[in-house]
Amino acid sequence: MRMVAVMVPVSHLADLAHRTDVASISPNRAVTRTASLLQLSTGAANASVPNRRTLDGSGVGIAVVDSGIAYSHQSVSGSSLLGLLAPTRVRQAIDFVQVGKAGAGWVGGLDLSALVSTLLNGTNFTPLLSLLLQPGVTLPDPYGHGSHVASIAAGSGAYQWPDTSGTAPNADLYDVRVLNENGVGNVADVIAGIDWVIQHARQLNIRVMNLSLAAGSTESFITDPLARAARRAVAAGIVVVVAGGNAGKTADGREVYGAVGSPGHDPSVITVGATNLHATATRTDDTVAGFSSRGPTRGRTVLPEGPWIDNLLKPDLVAPGNRIIGALSADIFGQRSTWNRLVTTYPQLANVPGAAQAPNRTLMQLSGTSVAAPVVAGAAALLLQVNPGLTPPLVKAILQYTAQPLPGANLLEQGVGELNIEGAVRLAAALRTDIGPALAAGTLRAGDPLLASGQRLPLPQSTINGQSFNWGRLVVAGGNHLLSGDALFTRFQPIYDPTLNWTRQLVLRSTVLYWPLTTVPRSIVEGRVSNQNLITAGVVWIDGNLAQSTLAGGLFLPASTWANQAATGSGFVLSGGFVLSEGFVLSEGFVLSEGFVLSEGFVLSEGFVLSEGFVLSEGFVLSESVRDPASVADPSLTGEP
Repeated sequence: MRMVAVMVPVSHLADLAHRTDVASISPNRAVTRTASLLQLSTGAANASVPNRRTLDGSGVGIAVVDSGIAYSHQSVSGSSLLGLLAPTRVRQAIDFVQVGKAGAGWVGGLDLSALVSTLLNGTNFTPLLSLLLQPGVTLPDPYGHGSHVASIAAGSGAYQWPDTSGTAPNADLYDVRVLNENGVGNVADVIAGIDWVIQHARQLNIRVMNLSLAAGSTESFITDPLARAARRAVAAGIVVVVAGGNAGKTADGREVYGAVGSPGHDPSVITVGATNLHATATRTDDTVAGFSSRGPTRGRTVLPEGPWIDNLLKPDLVAPGNRIIGALSADIFGQRSTWNRLVTTYPQLANVPGAAQAPNRTLMQLSGTSVAAPVVAGAAALLLQVNPGLTPPLVKAILQYTAQPLPGANLLEQGVGELNIEGAVRLAAALRTDIGPALAAGTLRAGDPLLASGQRLPLPQSTINGQSFNWGRLVVAGGNHLLSGDALFTRFQPIYDPTLNWTRQLVLRSTVLYWPLTTVPRSIVEGRVSNQNLITAGVVWIDGNLAQSTLAGGLFLPASTWANQAATGSGFVLSGGFVLSEGFVLSEGFVLSEGFVLSEGFVLSEGFVLSEGFVLSEGFVLSESVRDPASVADPSLTGEP
């Protein structure tokens, strides 16, 4: 990524800003962590494909960019009690915290660029370097957040009760540590971690990256450095799953709209909100968690055409994120005296009914969108196991289209609905498996058939735990438009190209160039394009009333209302496709005016202050496990009833 992290006197910032070779300046914000029943409630236990092996994420790599992974914990290792002699599914570990710890590692006059460049350079990757990057430290995750996140995505917990298996319990894990023992890092470290994943994705078959952290940025996704880094990863073919944030309500219970942070505000990533399962595997009682951040996104910038406010429909979907049980990290021996910082600070997190808390089998529970995100990351790994040819935007579209809208919750609260792995797997299995390679080779064009030979679209209905429901059949495109219709999956849509990023009147395209005779990206360059074909004929455009910004209609209608329109065929069927050409003015979808006030809550403008004293501003990046690290009673940590 074309950026540099530096210490600069404030007096020099104006001069830097006026340089023609400087596109934007962003603060190197501090970052902190964000913080089976899952398999039953999401439909992963019901997911199957005829004549295929077990669906468990085998062969698919998931990069966890977080505080580390306890590689000897039995959730991610073999059957040895201590885990020392058992193989671990944490295939490699890279630590960017040691490059420059937030608040301590930045020293005036010290140039660390050569060290960072060496760590990132994928062309220097050798089997020997691979061995050096194997997990080996005695306390790999002193904070505890990353291990819990990893176990939700890919933990295998059937060795004890309660079964805490994640959604893809045999996927490979890659530990990219960017948060220190206090759960703190900085944006530069996170971007370095993302770049490492990009550099090594094809070498290691890393197809999914989980980011359970969020920055309180007021920048538009267009210029925000963390969003741009995540967007580069998508362009390189990686499914990027991001926690939406835990700022859904103030301390006095008022709902907050517009609190999704970076990089969750980027249209290319999958931004995940949290649901409350209410301790049951049935879905009829599931609700959107009160702490889960609501959309729309509120970043802003100035384009040549004038001021720009993002106003994107987020989150993209929701997944279980309340009191989710996962791995409790300690040292490689699992000694109680070395339990992680989170659980020693909040001992109640280790109160897991039925857990024996034996060494390297210890469990804890966390709440927040940071534990909802890895549920979706694991789901993405399952889809890629079933169909390796899926592109990141197509994975996102499948997950959205098959989601189940929860009753009473609107698009800004739940996106298009709750994750439905059972349906997503069936839809993914119906599509041809060469989509990505054909697109890269230039042989796949708009409108080409997507269904595999002899396949047809599955019935848009799922049955989970004996309860049947219809899919929502909604896909968000262009940042704030709702699409539906069979043509989304029977014909190739240009928006499934991972190098394309469409938001209202803006279309960005990334060009990914590789070093000769390697699978390592040499550069990823982004620029605006016009006359771009985006959607083919036959797609249904159903958001004709989305511009309404009242509680009675538009975005504040229950998502199920929009799903009913999709089910009944309401909307405008494109007869000739849609091309965004230069000078063409497209309806804005929805535009929620800055400062718009709701009767039961409010919409944020640039930045905001929560009444309990936590300030989300340009200088702080919030992890998703807790909103206010000082508050033991914070429901985004301990969960809701």
